[in-house]
Amino acid sequence: MAKKNLNEMSFLDHLEDLRWLLVRSTIAIIVMAILTYFISDYLFDTIIFGPTRPSFFTYVYMCELSHQLGFAESICITEMPFIIQNTEMEGQVNVFIWICLLAGFILAFPFILWEIWKFISPALYHNEKKNAKIFIFFSSLLFFMGVLFGYFIVIPMSVNFVATFTVSSVVLNQFTLDSYIGMVKTSVIASGLFFEMPIIIYFLTKLGLVNPKFLRDYRKYAIVLVLIIAAIVTPPDVVSQTIVAIPMLLIYEASIFLSVLVHKKENQS
Repeated sequence: MAKKNLNEMSFLDHLEDLRWLLVRSTIAIIVMAILTYFISDYLFDTIIFGPTRPSFFTYVYMCELSHQLGFAESICITEMPFIIQNTEMEGQVNVFIWICLLAGFILAFPFILWEIWKFISPALYHNEKKNAKIFIFFSSLLFFMGVLFGYFIVIPMSVNFVATFTVSSVVLNQFTLDSYIGMVKTSVIASGLFFEMPIIIYFLTKLGLVNPKFLRDYRKYAIVLVLIIAAIVTPPDVVSQTIVAIPMLLIYEASIFLSVLVHKKENQS
């Protein structure tokens, strides 16, 4: 049966489209999660638990950077004074499933975006519908950049901070598997979605919900919030906080720039 036009679709028709969007997206995530099962050893040993080792790329690079900036060994990491332990009967099984699903979601993200585009495309103009490939490409690129930012920057900085912070030498750090995996999931997904801000701002500006003036007026609050986040997830040194804060501030500025372009185009039409 031919697909109905937007004006011919009832509320139930929209709900039916949304239901199939969720069904197809869920199937894609599960399929990709199943595929990650075959590389689960590499996924856990090298990727998930990589930031718990002093030889991790970020720690080595930060150490080299500290030498170049004349900070000597101030940022170099030689050991991780903590262990990760499982305290629940089904703990490792649950972690295995959730990490595979997380990996499945990340890998299936371009397909999910394609499904979202198909869902919203009936409400777009004809010339806007032709931009599907551009939308999918840049949205996916920003998301993957955010995931890499979360993995190579946010997670190592967070692990380094909590591993070295102590209230007393009497207390030993023995983190639970759930707490570590929870931090990994939150850091990666939150960073990936944060990097989608320019795309979100694009659509919010087209809908008239935000404008460049609003974003500029709240820039100072955004800067403060970013600096607070950077201070929380990094060790107490300026270099680490700057490395985390600058990309986040650039994303916000890019969102303002994109909002300006969209706002001008909407006013001219």
